[in-house]
Amino acid sequence: MRSPRQLTDAQRVRHFFEIPHEAFDLYHGAKIICIIRGIGNTLLNPMISCRVPAPLPFVPNDNHALLGADLFCGAGGFSLGALRAGFKTVISCERNPHACATYRHNFERYGHRTHLAEGDITRFTPHELMDQAGIKPGELDIVIGGPPCQGFSVHNPRNRLSRDKRNHLVLTYLSLVEQMRPKYFLIENVPGLLRPGHRWVLNTIRRRGAAAGFIIEGPAALNARDFGVPQNRQRVFLLGRRRGIPLPENWPPKPTHFSPTSAEVVVRGLPAWRTARVVFDRALPNDDPDNRHMKPGPALAAVFAATPHDGGSRHESGRTLACHATHDGHSDVYGRIDTTKPGPTMTTACVNPSKGRFVHPWEDHGITVRHAARLQSFPDDFVFSGGLLAAGEQVGNAVPPELGHAVLQPIAECLMELKGRRASEGERTSPRYVA
Repeated sequence: MRSPRQLTDAQRVRHFFEIPHEAFDLYHGAKIICIIRGIGNTLLNPMISCRVPAPLPFVPNDNHALLGADLFCGAGGFSLGALRAGFKTVISCERNPHACATYRHNFERYGHRTHLAEGDITRFTPHELMDQAGIKPGELDIVIGGPPCQGFSVHNPRNRLSRDKRNHLVLTYLSLVEQMRPKYFLIENVPGLLRPGHRWVLNTIRRRGAAAGFIIEGPAALNARDFGVPQNRQRVFLLGRRRGIPLPENWPPKPTHFSPTSAEVVVRGLPAWRTARVVFDRALPNDDPDNRHMKPGPALAAVFAATPHDGGSRHESGRTLACHATHDGHSDVYGRIDTTKPGPTMTTACVNPSKGRFVHPWEDHGITVRHAARLQSFPDDFVFSGGLLAAGEQVGNAVPPELGHAVLQPIAECLMELKGRRASEGERTSPRYVA
């Protein structure tokens, strides 16, 4: 496939408006005429509704009347979504020193200070974390966290039983929740958590949650692309709420973005999935410290040059590695990202072309850290610490901020309504009110 720079005028229109191939013959001539007449969007809006704008700058919610904790916070994707939803994260915990440096640098720039406990979470007691932040049991509105999920990943079938130690960090998270006693807690993890071999984890969360006075909602399987993130990323969320605290009316959240060929888009005019084009059509500033990528050697650069633009795969490059000669698996490695659809799932190796479909759509190298961060919905002013691989790992481990915002917004609205109702009844409405 040609790059956007090599397209004919008619094809450039199709590329720019992302009109499906099967519909292009019928519409492209009329669309060009409509553009000239200045009425194109009015006449053909259902067909071009998959065109999406550049992402808006990240705007935190300044009304931080709600207190939260982010355990296994990583670089801060979940905390960033919480900040936008109106939560002030007063406790966070992470063991990766590069992720801690990233978290501190960015949230201090946003004017948002938190007590960040750096180190192995199993070495901190709940009271140590709360005391250093000046918090007492029951004062937190929410505890969020994405315990390390590699042990649940479908890419690790040998870890499908309970023997992987990383799987037990979910239970460490639950132990902290039991002592902190927030009004809500939210667990994010990979879909592999739902596999039969991990049923013991869900059963344990439900059993221990009930014993500690929580009602467990879910699991809710959500895809980030359905909430405005330009990435196909499936994740599972479990919501715990303390008895007597209501279930948020709109939880789990309903999708806001849909397939460009769906009735929601074509008939109702709702937003289509945001594609990877919004990431790669915007130039990267030269002074962006995350405008960095792996430098391929001459041989690999030649392979990339022979790989068709915008979605081409390694088997189309003319090169077959010995390890790929006897099987058809791992078809995405050394593949180019297709900008006509949401990007692939960003993993901890998202800047390494040998680990997935992480080659630039038309340039002959892997994607940059900034490209990966944009695919995760991080704002461009969010900078990642550490070397190239360390930064890529932080990006891949993160909860997309826009997805975090989507799952936390209904909870924030419910809490604010609850606080308002109690205020009208003459009760104290301090952020530290204990329900």
